[in-house]
Amino acid sequence: MNQQIVNEVLQAVDNSISYQDGKVTVNDEKVFRSKVNRLAEISALDGGEKAGWARYFVRAGAQAIGVYPASIHELYMARGRESIKEHFTVPAMNLRVLSFEAAKAVFRAAEKINAGAMIFEIARSEMNYTDQRPAEYTTSILSAAVQEGYTGPVFIQGDHFQVSMKKYNADPNTEIEALKALIREAVAAGFLNIDVDTSTMVDLSKTTVPEQQVLNTELSSLLTAYIRQVEPKGVTISVGGEIGEVGGHNSTEEELCAYLSGFQKDLAQKGKNLVGLSKISIQTGTSHGGVVLPD
Repeated sequence: MNQQIVNEVLQAVDNSISYQDGKVTVNDEKVFRSKVNRLAEISALDGGEKAGWARYFVRAGAQAIGVYPASIHELYMARGRESIKEHFTVPAMNLRVLSFEAAKAVFRAAEKINAGAMIFEIARSEMNYTDQRPAEYTTSILSAAVQEGYTGPVFIQGDHFQVSMKKYNADPNTEIEALKALIREAVAAGFLNIDVDTSTMVDLSKTTVPEQQVLNTELSSLLTAYIRQVEPKGVTISVGGEIGEVGGHNSTEEELCAYLSGFQKDLAQKGKNLVGLSKISIQTGTSHGGVVLPD
């Protein structure tokens, strides 16, 4: 540990937090909330050990004042059981640019309507072309929550943890291991919601719908079982599946039933009592690229 670097990072928030014997203490919550943007800047613009300490202090400091990454699984299960009578949507926002500032705007808007069920997500592909790894993304989101005075769970999600058909066909093991490595990295960073997207492997050339979904169910169940292995103790990560690519043909009830049936069968073979999916993405006629839809 480089004590000089640690001191520099702590001074960035005017020593409103302290670090001793592996424990982070918030000495002045008001100052910490007002200055936490400096840690977000170090996380995004610096590198190496300094960025690492900034991310650690944000995560630990936020936790200490009641701001923490969480899984939305139990909320979805309660909605499914109709234990929650209120009707509401859960928007999921992919923040690719100025993530800290954009997330601050989200928390401000949420405060006006007393909302808390919203997801901040970033896809596997977006991590690459925006150069935002999970730890940096989590830091930006939690820092925004802290600075805007938010308290409570924050739902951060890995969106489209997608299998590349080209890479899978060339070397299946390498592509799957790459996804497992990303899952480990994301979970460690506080991504407690992960959308497993193996819909790229749906083979529409097959005769029957169940046959078309075989590789999709096999791979999504494999990755779901892996998530159950690495999820934190006491946490059920919300896992999403997908049966249709955005921009493709609209999903059908037959495809949904075929996918669910195959997934549950495949997952049961990978371990007893493994928790399955809490949501499934389907194609409903939407598209990417700024196309104005009829509504």
